[in-house]
Amino acid sequence: MDVPVAKPFFSNEEVEAVRQVIASGWVSQGPKVREFEQAFAAFVGTREAVAVSSCTAALHLSLAALGIREGDEVILPAFTFVASANVVLYQRAVPVLADIDLDSYTIDPDDVERCLSPRTKAIMPVHLFGLAADMDPLLETAARHGVSVVEDAACAHAATHRGRNVGTFGTVACFSFHPRKLLSTGEGGMITTDDADLARRLRSLRSHGGSVEAYERHAARSVAEPKFVELGYNYRLTDIQAAIGLVQLSRAGQMLEQRRKLADRYGESLKGLRCLRLPMEPARALHTFQSYVVRVTEECQVTRDEVMEQLQLRGISTRRGTNAIHHEPLYRGLVPAEPAKLKRSTHAEQSTLALPLYPSMTDDEQDAVIEALREVLAKE
Repeated sequence: MDVPVAKPFFSNEEVEAVRQVIASGWVSQGPKVREFEQAFAAFVGTREAVAVSSCTAALHLSLAALGIREGDEVILPAFTFVASANVVLYQRAVPVLADIDLDSYTIDPDDVERCLSPRTKAIMPVHLFGLAADMDPLLETAARHGVSVVEDAACAHAATHRGRNVGTFGTVACFSFHPRKLLSTGEGGMITTDDADLARRLRSLRSHGGSVEAYERHAARSVAEPKFVELGYNYRLTDIQAAIGLVQLSRAGQMLEQRRKLADRYGESLKGLRCLRLPMEPARALHTFQSYVVRVTEECQVTRDEVMEQLQLRGISTRRGTNAIHHEPLYRGLVPAEPAKLKRSTHAEQSTLALPLYPSMTDDEQDAVIEALREVLAKE
């Protein structure tokens, strides 16, 4: 049996929603995008949401709108997908890498203190694999030093920290709708904020820096051509994607419940394997298990890479947890990283893997993963 690492869940509802948008003739810059923004803002609990073409676009626009520029520093975890650091370079700013807490895989607030400098303009906590970063000390540090907080919530729809939704803590927060996420529109992203002026600027920047968007011109029913007031981008989400997103959002609770059930089943089945460190859920947080990431411990006689290779031979797809930014060829010598101070990030990159998990996963598929993993680890 072949088991993929992830699979988005789409139904005839999404097909019908897309059909209606296509039939309307308004497939971009239209009412469905605005409807999706309003629904997502309500889902997260913010005043504003701005839809964009990807979470990378969301992060880039957020830094641009916050005035991050050449020479500024943005602190982020060393253990994260490369896009988190790339967007800092887009602004000719400097990504400063902090180490992680090895239990949660999220940024270590104490190490953020080490990374602060007079040039620090923002802290970017990443809510990795569906688990919120420990926001309380990060917010306190940001407030004390007068810097912005940009939440990278690409993996964390519906995650909470102390009962409060991810996406409501920072100056802005950025979400992804990639197929591996809880909600998917194929590709796509969203920025949430409580700052109406910032949201207005984000909407301008996503559409070439124009002063008026197409939907606003239509709603005004008057001739209102945009003035292009600053350099912007084409980072727009289509109405086709927004229509899919609205259907996905309507079943977010159902998909979250299924992910957590599958995670519990993995936990019960794998807890006896001494070679594996299973994901944890601290009392402060609700984990959404965007990815079910395990760590191959030093006690094992097989490496993480060998486990992945052996699982692939048995038809089980996996992925490494994520990147250690300072090990990527692009970033070697480019960022002010001190490898000796990023040991936990290095260890996590070398030892973690994501097991298959998706809402439509059957018991038979999950059993195949569990049995294959037990077989591979038994060979040690």
